[in-house]
Amino acid sequence: MPANLVKIAAAPVCALVWLGGQGTRAIAALVVFGIAIPPAGRLLKPYVAEAIFLLLVASFLRVDLTLLRGYLRRPGLVLAAAAWTMLAVPLISGGAWSLAGLDQASPDIYLALILQAVASPMMASPALAAVMGLDATLVLVTLVIGTALVPLTAPIFVYLFLGSALTLSPLVLGAKLLAILSGSLVVAGAIRWQIGGDQIKRHAPLIDGINVLVLFVFVSAVMENVAGEILSDPLRVLSLTILSFAVFFAMIGLTALIFRGSGYGRAMALGLMVAQRNMGLMVAATGGVLPDTAWLFLGLSQLPIYLSPQLLKPIVQRLVPPV
Repeated sequence: MPANLVKIAAAPVCALVWLGGQGTRAIAALVVFGIAIPPAGRLLKPYVAEAIFLLLVASFLRVDLTLLRGYLRRPGLVLAAAAWTMLAVPLISGGAWSLAGLDQASPDIYLALILQAVASPMMASPALAAVMGLDATLVLVTLVIGTALVPLTAPIFVYLFLGSALTLSPLVLGAKLLAILSGSLVVAGAIRWQIGGDQIKRHAPLIDGINVLVLFVFVSAVMENVAGEILSDPLRVLSLTILSFAVFFAMIGLTALIFRGSGYGRAMALGLMVAQRNMGLMVAATGGVLPDTAWLFLGLSQLPIYLSPQLLKPIVQRLVPPV
């Protein structure tokens, strides 16, 4: 192949590697682009489920099996954290919003908050924990267990708190979640078997760059109406943004308080994981058939998720010894 063609072919790969090396800055920039380019959201919204599937495949590819086995030999903290994030958090959140009467006052926001509460943690949580100098292994193992449980727990809590408010039946929801998760795990396993773990580690920046592009599909979809809503009803957007940040930091604070006995580093790592819910998985499982207000809240709730590493890293560096 001529040298100029090799350079042309290598350019996209180099660009993806560079993008993957930008870390949380690139992820935070997605929010800005998602808000600033509404047509991209309209164009990419039909492909949210496929994007979430690819993100799950990439996340399962990056699982370090040695670290995973090591933490599973000491399962006490992991099991407690998994029970907290998959059972206690949905129960406490759903009960609080129901007692507050939000299901009657604002059913669409209530729907979004319940879907947020019943979701498993984000697959990107270990990477974000590592960027902040926290225990990414603890987050990873808890995440794997929570992800395995979500097809069982999510339908139960959806039925308990939403009933017929969600047109998708709990059994169908559980089946879709199971299909998405098991399918992505099988694909990741096949890729790992074909190319090997060493090659995956070697090309980690390239995979991260691809992740950023795929994540843009989801972020653009949930951010589609944000710019228009800011112009038409800025107070509503402001109130929902405040709510999203309040819920996010309440989850971090309560989780860190519950697990403070395990050490500040582990407590903060678990708090960050619990606050970063995988709402994209729930959107994919529901087929994206959600009210506009629910979409708006889900979009605004990405702000604290993607901005938290920049906001919290200085605090973590002062309070938590490096792992």
